[in-house]
Amino acid sequence: MADRERYPVLSVEEAQERVLALVRPLEAESVPLLQALDRVLAEPIVADMDVPPLANSGMDGYALRAEDIRDATQQSPARLRVIGELAAGQISPLFVGPGEALRIMTGAPVPAGSDTVVRFEDTRQSGDTVEIYVADPRGRNVRAAGEDVRQGQTVLQPGARLRPAEIGMLALAGRATVQVVRRPRVAILATGDEVADLGEPVAPGQIRNINSYACAAQVTRWGGLPLLLGLARDRRDELAAKLEEGLALGADLLVTSGGVSAGDFDLVKQVLAAAGRIDFWWVNMKPARPVAFGAIRGTPLLGLPGNPVAAMVSLALLGRPAIRKMAGHTTWEWPSVLATLREPIARKDGRRHYLRVRLARQGEGWLAELTGDQGAGIVSSMVQADGLAIIPEDAAHLPAGSPVRVLLLD
Repeated sequence: MADRERYPVLSVEEAQERVLALVRPLEAESVPLLQALDRVLAEPIVADMDVPPLANSGMDGYALRAEDIRDATQQSPARLRVIGELAAGQISPLFVGPGEALRIMTGAPVPAGSDTVVRFEDTRQSGDTVEIYVADPRGRNVRAAGEDVRQGQTVLQPGARLRPAEIGMLALAGRATVQVVRRPRVAILATGDEVADLGEPVAPGQIRNINSYACAAQVTRWGGLPLLLGLARDRRDELAAKLEEGLALGADLLVTSGGVSAGDFDLVKQVLAAAGRIDFWWVNMKPARPVAFGAIRGTPLLGLPGNPVAAMVSLALLGRPAIRKMAGHTTWEWPSVLATLREPIARKDGRRHYLRVRLARQGEGWLAELTGDQGAGIVSSMVQADGLAIIPEDAAHLPAGSPVRVLLLD
């Protein structure tokens, strides 16, 4: 009872706030351009030239003077003399004078004297004469110099998430490398005598080390750099040594699985209390009610339950926001949709439930169906899931047809 009084059960939001309060954005590092994808920019980016550098054609057609075609129609076309041809990447030494036109390709700089490009579809050439059937106004199909960006213009600000479009803008600015917020290093440790690592024989009463690999994959997807510490048996000295190994590797976040409930052999809390401090270890949710959080010498530690689904769900709800904040992001809300329950949901307690559901289109909306047994150890329930349906704490029962918010797993 003393522990419950000292560490009360927190709501999911309260637990998230405490985790986020303990982490800060990391320092910047310089990386090659393509390694910056989905990272957070840590410097302002200034254009080193006008783009485009010269006025250029937006169409394949003829560069000419708008004045020469102001009365052109389908029935009475303007007739101009073709003085040459210009491909993209070339600059013509020719001057387009009255009654003249120059055949031009998309992207080629418009030649001196011209102010308009008429597309091929509105013309017909015979020999060195072209007939123009439209009276395009001055500037039609001409992209002005600096139309996209101007030299000296700040085109990206620190804090921008670098999507493919931003990578293109960085290339436009001539940046082969760029300063981005460093990826968080997340040390991942599975605990328990009942766990066998991959490649080891599975003895009676043991299960394979699912959590290390599932959690490492989650960390990678969210932009972190997982550091696998392997397994720690149910001995305090071994567990403490493994956590020291994670600190020595420069971990920004320690993540353990197992050893956080109320049993006599749950050692993560004991080691955390002895080597650092405990902030909380109960969260009012299902799965994953026991979740330990604290710090060892300033490095946050998130102790997940041992059941694989509980570990993945609690890491998603509490670890992902921390990883995103450390990586420089300012938002960490899950994308979600509103869906309709296909079946009734009966509640047995006052916790917030996160149920694994498949989603299917239903008209303009979504239909949510449970993936089967919702036990905290049923890995197949996550494999089949498109999202996590949130059943609020105060929902005693939800009939089929009820609306629910679903956090999207993909």
